[in-house]
Amino acid sequence: MKMFTKLALVSSMAISANAMAMQSMDDAALSAATGQDGINIGIGISKIEIDKVLIHDNNGLDSLLNGGSAGTVFADQAAVDAYNLANGTTLTLTDINPTTVVAGSLGGTGNAGAIVIKSDGKSGSKTENKGIVIEAPVNAAGNAYDTTRKLTSGLLAELVIDTDAGNGTDNGGNSAFLNVAAKVSGLDIYIGEIGVSASNASVVGDVRRGNNSGNYNAILSGLTLKTGKMDANIQLGAAPQGAMIVLNTTMSGGLEISNLGILDNSTKGKTVAIVSGTPVNTTAAGEINLGSIKIKDANSGTTGGLTMNAKVNVFGKSAVNNGFLRITTGSGTTYGQALKAGDSQDMYISTVKLGSKDAGSIGDVEIQGMTTYYNNGAGFSATNANERAGAMITISGH
Repeated sequence: MKMFTKLALVSSMAISANAMAMQSMDDAALSAATGQDGINIGIGISKIEIDKVLIHDNNGLDSLLNGGSAGTVFADQAAVDAYNLANGTTLTLTDINPTTVVAGSLGGTGNAGAIVIKSDGKSGSKTENKGIVIEAPVNAAGNAYDTTRKLTSGLLAELVIDTDAGNGTDNGGNSAFLNVAAKVSGLDIYIGEIGVSASNASVVGDVRRGNNSGNYNAILSGLTLKTGKMDANIQLGAAPQGAMIVLNTTMSGGLEISNLGILDNSTKGKTVAIVSGTPVNTTAAGEINLGSIKIKDANSGTTGGLTMNAKVNVFGKSAVNNGFLRITTGSGTTYGQALKAGDSQDMYISTVKLGSKDAGSIGDVEIQGMTTYYNNGAGFSATNANERAGAMITISGH
């Protein structure tokens, strides 16, 4: 569930680069050293609609993964001639003999594919005709803004921007940095159907590439995220706070994910019964449907929220890799010591349905006091001395 928390954070911050209006901020609450000079920016956006989002994997999945073999060259010219005659090809003695190639068991082809977020087509839904809709927070009745999740100013985000020379010694003397202290309003984020598809070929001069709708499988029926207010501090340059982005705040009211459906297209059209000698087949993909997932700090009661304690670093190229992004969450408290706010979460998953959204619910699932730990890099310890409260997530391309 921590990944859904990151999704909510990214969705909130990614839309903070548009319309501007001046607005003051509470620097003390953000623990940011901002003087009288500097720039205050207020971003006033109440709604964003996106038709479609595609994330293209340009080389697909390696066809040889998990047991495959690239094959060997032809044994002699006679073998080449025989193969060319049988298949109408013009291979040479130095080419790979296709009959010796063994495909991996994962089914990869190396062809470009895409993750697609698109409209779900459901009548009356927020994403009936849009892939993603992001709105100012609305109350449960749907008849007014939820002021408990909005900034007092009514803006989407408030930014305080300062530049600082630094201490002159860090980073080899290059200690200057840009500091952006941000407050972000709570949001209602509606995400339509998510699927996988074959990517279309790129067209020179066209920024729309698209996907092959004839080769498409839905994997999520959609979901809704409801976030509370949160603060973040961003530093570019020397970043004396120790990370590019630091979160140390509480998302008021916690995080709620609703209308989440996980789809299994492998069962579509499968026979599930035989009635009077006639097979009865499924007409839709199987689905694990969750009514809602609510996440808060452990034992925080009805008024509690979700503590956001995270650092985001971008590591550059080194001798062992070409760089990566790292997200570290939690307080980093050593295993066995008293945990801090946000290190443990309570989770309530309501209305769990198996098979389809119309199936009967098997009930609700309640998880109390879930805590994750990561190793600090010092290796195994029989006493867990190297385990730290939180999680470490590394993201890179391949």
